[in-house]
Amino acid sequence: MFGIIIAFKKIDFQKGIFGSPWNGINNFKFLFATKDAFIITRNTILYNIAFFIVGTICSIALAIFINEIRSKQMKKIYQTLILLPFLMSWVIVSYLLYVFLSGETGLVNSSILKPLGLAPVSWYQEKKYWPFILVFMNLWKGAGYSMIIYLSSIVSISTDYFEAARIDGAGKWQQIRLITLPLLKPTVITLFIMSIGQIFRSDFGLFYQLPRNSGAIYSVTRTLDVYIYQALMQNSDYAMSSAASFYQSIVGLVLIVAANAVVRKYEKSSAIF
Repeated sequence: MFGIIIAFKKIDFQKGIFGSPWNGINNFKFLFATKDAFIITRNTILYNIAFFIVGTICSIALAIFINEIRSKQMKKIYQTLILLPFLMSWVIVSYLLYVFLSGETGLVNSSILKPLGLAPVSWYQEKKYWPFILVFMNLWKGAGYSMIIYLSSIVSISTDYFEAARIDGAGKWQQIRLITLPLLKPTVITLFIMSIGQIFRSDFGLFYQLPRNSGAIYSVTRTLDVYIYQALMQNSDYAMSSAASFYQSIVGLVLIVAANAVVRKYEKSSAIF
């Protein structure tokens, strides 16, 4: 933890961390003084909100569908296939995406658009497509992990509820709407609070590897983490990078405490602490 002081130092490696002069909050000014500060903050927050909403809906739907499969063998196969993308590196995923979206040899341009008589698209130069591509790829890669969390919650629901519902004549959709979804609420709230704490962070691999660092689409693909990395590579300013990480941690802590306080006020049993 003592490394946090790097955020307040003007690092001189010859003098070491403790011997370097203090720099106050000047390292933090870098994040707010740039003209791109609003854009990268907007992208970071809005993408995280979209990821949580879309990911929660799709993960719960997948968990319910998997739970309804009666064959144990098929259930394991589907679980494995859905989870497989989560185990892949973003580097590998970026190359797989490039196979589809390459301007000259990509499958989308050469096998779909060209046979239909449509003009090819320069995917890595057109920024209007990337918000949808990033949300979809994040969902494709991460839905399997979230699905397992929700599936474990569904499996733990007592079967007595469903048996009583069937006796009363409730259909499958009514059982899902009136039993499964309400009992999943504590899990959703817990993951929501955790997601709030990460709202100022982003998946570096997703936002850096997938767009292949294309400058033409920076306005929709560059987030706080990517911007810090690029600045670090250009300026070798480790103190600035440490300040940015410290800032993200403090904001995340404040947001988690605030979100948990709101949840505790309205539904105490679902609060984390």
